[in-house]
Amino acid sequence: MVARRARQGVFGLFFLSGLVVGVWAAGLPSLNDRLDLGPAKLGTALLLISLGALVSMLIAGPVVDRWTSRRVCWFAGPLSALALLAPALAPSYGLLAVAAVVFGIGIGVVEVAINAHSVEVERVYGRPIISAFHGTWSLGGAAAGLITSLVLQLGASGQALLVATALIVPFLYLPAVMRLLPPVPSPSPSPDTAAPGKAVGLRWGLIALLGLAAFAGHLSEGAAIDWAALHARWILGTDPAAAPLAYTIFAVAMTTVRLLGDPIRARLGSVLTIQLAGVLATCGYVLVLCAPLFAGAASLVVAWSGWALAGVGLATVVPVIFSAVGAAGGPVGKALSLVTAFGYSGLLIGPAVLGFVAEASSLPVALVIPAVLAAVVALAGSPSIRALTTRPTPDPVPAHD
Repeated sequence: MVARRARQGVFGLFFLSGLVVGVWAAGLPSLNDRLDLGPAKLGTALLLISLGALVSMLIAGPVVDRWTSRRVCWFAGPLSALALLAPALAPSYGLLAVAAVVFGIGIGVVEVAINAHSVEVERVYGRPIISAFHGTWSLGGAAAGLITSLVLQLGASGQALLVATALIVPFLYLPAVMRLLPPVPSPSPSPDTAAPGKAVGLRWGLIALLGLAAFAGHLSEGAAIDWAALHARWILGTDPAAAPLAYTIFAVAMTTVRLLGDPIRARLGSVLTIQLAGVLATCGYVLVLCAPLFAGAASLVVAWSGWALAGVGLATVVPVIFSAVGAAGGPVGKALSLVTAFGYSGLLIGPAVLGFVAEASSLPVALVIPAVLAAVVALAGSPSIRALTTRPTPDPVPAHD
C-alpha cells in the first residue's frame, strides 16, 4: 500500500513539473511579443534559465542525499512553481534576465528531487516503472499547451496564465508529496557490497557514450519544447493562438509512447528501442525542416507530422538510458549522476544555443542541430546499451504493497 501511494505521489510530481515547464514553453511567443525580445534576447533568457538550473542541480544532489528526496520534494515542488512569477511579471528584459535565473534554480532542484524519488519507488517495486513517470511529465506539458491555446483563444493574456499557474500549482503539489515514501535509514552494507574489489562499475567509455546519447536526446527534446511553437509562428506564419499546438502535438506523441515505453522495451529490447528512437526522431526533424517548402495549410500539416514523429522517437531515450545505467549492477550512483548531468545540460543549454544560431542565420538552420543529434542517439546509445545488456543484472527488490 505504501509503494502504491508513493507511486501515485510521484505521478503527481512529474505531472505538475511538466505542467509548469509546459506553460512556460507554450507562453514563450506571448512573452516575446510583450517584451519585444527577438531570438538573441530570448536565447539569452533561456541560457540564464539553464545556468541557474545546472548550478542548482549540482547543489541539490548532496542536499537530497543529506535530507532525503522526500523532504526536498516538500519545498522544491511548490517553490519551483512559485518561481514562475518572476519571469511572468518581469517588466523589462533586464529584470527578465534576473527572473530567468530564479526560475532556472527552481527547475533544477525539483527535477533532481523527483527523479531521485522515482528511482527509490522503482527499487521498491522491483520492476521498470520510470518510463511511465516521464510519460506523466510529458502529459503535463501537453496539458499546458492545450490550456495556453484555449486561454489565448478566449482573449486572456499569456502573462495572466503564467501568474495563475505560479499561484495555484504550489497548492497542488501538497497532496502529491504527502503520498511519497517515508524516509528510511540506509541499510548497513554487507561484506560483499562493501568490498571495493567486488564492486562492478561502469567504464568511462560507456559512461561517455551514454552521456553523449543522453545529451543528444535531451537537446533534441529541448529544441522541440522551446522552439516548436516559435517555429510555427515565425517560419510558418501561424496565428498566436494556433502556434502552441506545434509543441502540444510533440508533447502528446511523446506522452503516449512514454506511457507504453516499458512494454515496448520488453518486446523489442533496449538496443533496438534506442536505435528506432534515433531514426524516428531524425525523420521527424527532417519533416519539420521541409515544412516551409509546402504552401498554405500543407506546411503546417507537414510540420505537425514532423513534431509528432520526433516525439515518438525521443520518448523512450531517457527511460532506456536511465534504466540501463541503473540495471548495470555495482555502485552506479556516480555513473548515473554523470549521465544525468550530460542529459540535462543538453535539455537546458541546447535551446539557448539554438537561439544564438537562429539569430546569426535562421531558425531552420538552427534546427539542423537537433536533427543531427537525433541520429547521434542511435549511434552512441546502441553500442553502450548493448555492452550493458551483456552484463549480469542484479536481482530485483521485491515490491512491498
